[in-house]
Amino acid sequence: MLNEYFRYDATGLAELVSKGEVHPGELLESAISKAEALNPALNAIIHTFYDRARTLAAGHLPEGPFKGVPFLFKDLADNFAGEPICMGSRGIRLVPEENSELVNRFLASGVVPFGKTNTPEFGLTITTEPKSSGPAHNPWKHGFSTGGSSGGSAAAVAAGLVPMASASDGGGSIRFPSACCGVFGLKPSRGLNPLGPEIGEGWDGAVACHVITRSVRDSAAMLDATAGPEVGSPYRVGKAHGSYFEASQVDPEPLRIAFSKRPLTDATLHPEAIKGLEQTVKRLEDLGHHVEEADPRINTDTFWRDFFVVVCGHVAGVSHLIKKELGKEAFVQLEPTTLNMAMLGRSLSACDMVLAKKGWHDIQLTMGRFLSQYDLLLTPTLICPPDRHGALQPSPFEEFLLKMTSPIPNGRMLMKLGLVKHFSKPTLSRMAFTALGNITGLPSVSMPLHWTDDGLPLGMLFTGRMCDETTLFQLAGQIERAYPWADRYKAL
Repeated sequence: MLNEYFRYDATGLAELVSKGEVHPGELLESAISKAEALNPALNAIIHTFYDRARTLAAGHLPEGPFKGVPFLFKDLADNFAGEPICMGSRGIRLVPEENSELVNRFLASGVVPFGKTNTPEFGLTITTEPKSSGPAHNPWKHGFSTGGSSGGSAAAVAAGLVPMASASDGGGSIRFPSACCGVFGLKPSRGLNPLGPEIGEGWDGAVACHVITRSVRDSAAMLDATAGPEVGSPYRVGKAHGSYFEASQVDPEPLRIAFSKRPLTDATLHPEAIKGLEQTVKRLEDLGHHVEEADPRINTDTFWRDFFVVVCGHVAGVSHLIKKELGKEAFVQLEPTTLNMAMLGRSLSACDMVLAKKGWHDIQLTMGRFLSQYDLLLTPTLICPPDRHGALQPSPFEEFLLKMTSPIPNGRMLMKLGLVKHFSKPTLSRMAFTALGNITGLPSVSMPLHWTDDGLPLGMLFTGRMCDETTLFQLAGQIERAYPWADRYKAL
């Protein structure tokens, strides 16, 4: 096994393989050893296929940028033929016969997958505490949330089990756990990475998939390997001219960056979030960038109503298919929150969905105009430090109410009574900055630029222009070189 395996990023490990200094099988055994030692406490990995991975590592791997690097799939959208996918649900265990397109592109990069990571049911919440497999623990503090829905992936990367892992993001699910666990997470532009062939788009375009990493260059190099159009996709998005990896190695010209302390909810920013934002502004100015406070003009009430309408509509559709194709037994095992969101979706009309999407377009236009004045928008990723387990979950009594109200499509009445707002507030309030990137489709990245006085990470979020990942990688690389976060790595 490789000594100090956990101190290398994926690019560094691939360089060792390329030079013949280490064999992919040695890297895999290092990763397995690390996972066996730490995962019982982390619960980041919920399914393994070690023997299959050993066979893969011993065979002819593609000559990609990450040849021989151990890797983990998120157990949500990554179909890996022959391995079960449960999507964080107690009643679901599907075994796909073919790979997702993105999985094929991951494999073509040369990675060696050996397991799947923990995720909340259907990726519906921002903490990874599913009833199916139990909570994932934050490597920085046991008993605290990893964020979600890619919480298992973020925890695995932060703890050094792997240098990168797959992730997906429909409301912050790459960036939120990256911020909670002190790692780097980019949500690419809408349509840049494939989602098929199972679906053309997730949540009407809100969902994007990529990886969570420790280093900027790993994220950039993987996007070089995976980005581009696919057959049957509703979008025809091409890569940027040039290489994202090369962009990450070059400082940008001085940028005009707006920063905002205004959450897109009625939430109040924690002092640590403000402290981290102000510190980041100072660092950007020291690097030669022009930074000024400015807020995009967005109606927060309609922002969340429209987002909630679209997501609940999709939860209703998925739940209907589960009941139809897997039976009532699988359906009734869905968590109370999922069942309630499905009920809300059934209560809405096609007209509600169309009007919500009109609202999305209005926000897209607002942000497009805003980013014609600025290169990037900076905010905190989190409004507060990571929460303790249970803080974002409904209480037993609330779960009882959710379950009782789920069979009857009375969502409109519940909305008028304010119960929907009550139950959703703990989650939506903490998505006060991340969901903007999903509604607009804009690229957005969380960087591990602040730690609280208690030693917990709290990321900073940069949102850029559509398909301008190049600028994000240039700035991220510049910041990483000037203010490296590797020394804050959590070596358990």
